[in-house]
Amino acid sequence: MTIDEEFEISRKSWALREAGKVEESRALAKTIPMAPWMAKVFKEKKGLDFLLGMGWNMSAVEEAYGKEWLEH
Repeated sequence: MTIDEEFEISRKSWALREAGKVEESRALAKTIPMAPWMAKVFKEKKGLDFLLGMGWNMSAVEEAYGKEWLEH
């Protein structure tokens, strides 16, 4: 996903939030790939189940650390 695509999703997410559609806003925002460094912090501090339960797009994490990293 390009930075422009991420920005557009973020813009749409904020518009939904401003319209009072908080859950829709959160769901859309979570389609933006989580930064690998952020996933690493969550995994170390809260555990893998917590990280995966957050519902974020993990494509960038998988690309950076490999699919196995998200399984163990």
